[in-house]
Amino acid sequence: MAKVSANYEVVYIIDPAQGEEGIAALVEKFKALAEQHGSAVEVEEWGAKKLAYPINYKTEGYYVLMSFTSEPAFPKELDRVLGITDGIMRSLIVCKGE
Repeated sequence: MAKVSANYEVVYIIDPAQGEEGIAALVEKFKALAEQHGSAVEVEEWGAKKLAYPINYKTEGYYVLMSFTSEPAFPKELDRVLGITDGIMRSLIVCKGE
């Protein structure tokens, strides 16, 4: 039997050069996207932190953790959108199980 829904976590790093308004807009964009396709959406902003290694010559990033429950097809679409969005430096989606 196929899984109906599962719990996921995504951590993404926003380029701090986006500014406060740009960062807030990106966080809201991904939160709204998760709410459209899932439920139990929680966003935890970790804030600006020093990166372990430079990414595109930048040494700082704005970290955001988002937890949600959704169908198994949505995380693939979310990963695609994160990958093509300007200002997103890195992202990682993990399935926590049912």
